[in-house]
Amino acid sequence: MKGIEDMKKGTGEKTFMEKAASLIVDKRNIVMLIYAIAVVFSLFSKNWVKVCNDITEYLPSDTETRQGLSLMEDEFVTFSTSRVMVANITYDKADALCEKIKDIKYVDMVDFDDTEDHYKDGCALFDITLGSEDGSEDTKKGYAEIRKVLDGYDTFISESDFDNSKSLNDEMSVVIAIVAVIVVAVLLLTSQTYMEIPVLLITFIVGIILNKGTNFIFGEISFVSNSVTAVLQLALSLDYAIILIHHYSEERERCDQHDAVVRSLAKSIPEIASSSLTTVSGLAALMFMQFKIGFDMGMCLIKSIIYSLVCVFTLMPCLLMLLGKYIDKTHHKSLLPDISWLGSVVYKLRIIIPPIFIGIIIAGYFVSSNCSYTYNENSSKTIRKNETQIAKETIEDYFGAKNLAALVIPAGDYAKEKQLIAELETHPEVDSIKSLSSIEAKDGYVLTDSLTPRQFAELMDMDIDTVKLLYTMYAADKEEYSKLLSNMNDFGVPIIDMFTFVYDLKTDGYVHFDDELNDDLDDLHIQLETAKKQLLGDNYTRMLVYLDLPVESEETFAFIDTVHNITAKYYDKYYFVGDSTSCYDLASSFATDNIVVSVLSLLFVIIILFFTFKNAGLPVLLIMVIQGSVWLNFSWSTVSKANIFFLSYLIVSSIQMGANIDYAIVISSRYMELRGDMDIKKAMKKSLNFAFPTVLTSGSILAAAGFLISMLSSEPAIVSIGQTLCRGTLISMFLVMCVLPEILLLGDTILEKSGVNIKKPDIVRKETGRFLVNGRVRGYVNAFVDADIHGFVRGDMEAMVNIDNIEKEDTADENNEKYDENNDDQ
Repeated sequence: MKGIEDMKKGTGEKTFMEKAASLIVDKRNIVMLIYAIAVVFSLFSKNWVKVCNDITEYLPSDTETRQGLSLMEDEFVTFSTSRVMVANITYDKADALCEKIKDIKYVDMVDFDDTEDHYKDGCALFDITLGSEDGSEDTKKGYAEIRKVLDGYDTFISESDFDNSKSLNDEMSVVIAIVAVIVVAVLLLTSQTYMEIPVLLITFIVGIILNKGTNFIFGEISFVSNSVTAVLQLALSLDYAIILIHHYSEERERCDQHDAVVRSLAKSIPEIASSSLTTVSGLAALMFMQFKIGFDMGMCLIKSIIYSLVCVFTLMPCLLMLLGKYIDKTHHKSLLPDISWLGSVVYKLRIIIPPIFIGIIIAGYFVSSNCSYTYNENSSKTIRKNETQIAKETIEDYFGAKNLAALVIPAGDYAKEKQLIAELETHPEVDSIKSLSSIEAKDGYVLTDSLTPRQFAELMDMDIDTVKLLYTMYAADKEEYSKLLSNMNDFGVPIIDMFTFVYDLKTDGYVHFDDELNDDLDDLHIQLETAKKQLLGDNYTRMLVYLDLPVESEETFAFIDTVHNITAKYYDKYYFVGDSTSCYDLASSFATDNIVVSVLSLLFVIIILFFTFKNAGLPVLLIMVIQGSVWLNFSWSTVSKANIFFLSYLIVSSIQMGANIDYAIVISSRYMELRGDMDIKKAMKKSLNFAFPTVLTSGSILAAAGFLISMLSSEPAIVSIGQTLCRGTLISMFLVMCVLPEILLLGDTILEKSGVNIKKPDIVRKETGRFLVNGRVRGYVNAFVDADIHGFVRGDMEAMVNIDNIEKEDTADENNEKYDENNDDQ
């Protein structure tokens, strides 16, 4: 295939890549028009994207928490709740304030009393329940009215209706702006011409806009994906544009602008596509997680990489044509230092460093295995906090945290329900339980207590004969005919059922009561309907269990098993759902997800590296370095005794494996190319000098993005990803530049013997200046050459030389003079 392509070049026939590149460049006006339309569309369509802020939505469908949550959505109404603390207030003023809040039409209930649960140290805590669900207009109006009543007081409001998507978008916009400044600064340092920078920035800004504007095709994405995708898109795919711009600079030195863009694009497409495969494969591994947020992130990030590739392949060549003349005029010297000294150092340490590194990564494996993971995103600390987070932490400092779980059981058997509650309340881990069987109706009776006609008559202050008639009608309506034939005085009916039956009769006009009794029935009906919406469904009933335990701990997880065992005595089917059970399920799935992500990302990358290098040994060496960086990254968390949000480990380890491996590939591929043409010491020096700008540019931007996310975001899950991404990238950069070279030098024999194709490849020589050539040359020397050359070449050469006899001007002055004299004589 290579020979055919060379023949095509020799006859002037363009390759497929050159034809494709020519088409893009020649039709650049149409291409840019399409992009303009697409950008305008995306600026509107980005508002169509639905963002899910509930991480439990992505739990595996077979987990108890996910099944329980789905059931509760169908069976019950969950009203919006809020804990509101007012500081520096007397109890009397707080009590009066409580009455004002109760008078708000959107407020259903306010819990406040003189116990330390609600008033302590001059601070009052109101537990407020609204009569509407989170996200509704009534809920928004309700919280607005509450804030009006509390205006002027020192208040802290922690509401369940808080939507963090807007604040996250604002935070990420700041991050992207700062990252853009860092990108400009780094590119100024590493670029060859100033006008490269606008080309790169426009390319990626368009890519980010298009990716964000097309997320609506997924229907809904997670808040994690919505927040970090744009930043990671820029950091992960910047290399692609840099590869193209470097090829353009090389080609522009020997041909006109049009041909330079075409040739550089034709060269870059296969190279960039190959480079992107490792990144995509690492992200693809996330999509196999049981926890479906991995699929969501993998899907969004892979799409962002594809958009970046498309923009680099189609938009960037158009920009190079548009701004090419300005690029030519703004060349500047590289500001990066020569790091040949590093090549000398690593050569001297090639025997010492590898065994030390192997020992370190073995230790890193065991230390990172003891990393403490957290499964509750709110357990992670953040430097920046939003208003709701500040309020929540302040309230918990004064009045403690609430750990609420819901136990969902089959409805209908109130006696069994009361027995279950009684047994659960014997355990000190249970603080309190709220259910229909614990809500007081009147005079010490709870809603599920069964009352005889006389007891119900006394409770409601009604005539006994009237009540007996009502009980008879109830028995007939429920087809309990045996009760009609027995002594009605012993017929017991749960209060909740009798209240509902009597109220329905009154509403339908079958019975009439005096005004006072009507008012009592109306008030009880309102309370009853509120309780039923929250706690009683068509098939299931729900009890709210307040635990005197942290959200996640070994003790908490052990008590979840205890609740399962107790409930199983009474019911065959039940669901225990809450923040603690969510953490419990996530902890159970994490072990599997960790293995899946690690194995698949390793497998994908190894396969890609094997086919890239046609070498079995090199992928092992590269993987060892990058996997070592992953272990060292998370060993730091163990040593510093910091909890790591489990999702951070899965996401960052796959990004490190998929993206940071590119740094190792740059050095390794250059070294493999050069070591056949020169001694290994010189080859490594040149390889490090060649790779340094790429590693510095890509790595510093990715690390900066992670650092800024960790510093500027208030979302704990996002912050944890940023922290570990920054640290992991810096470790990878260090290992690739300072440890991988020694491993390659020491493993040179392994590389030579593990190659699938042992035949040494043709070496493409690149020379600039004045030099003497004596041998067969095939390639470009200001123009394409395929001939035996025995003479002096002035200019640039990039060609395969099968007889290595090239002397630079400083070592061949005498030969040069003789060559010039002979030419003059002729």
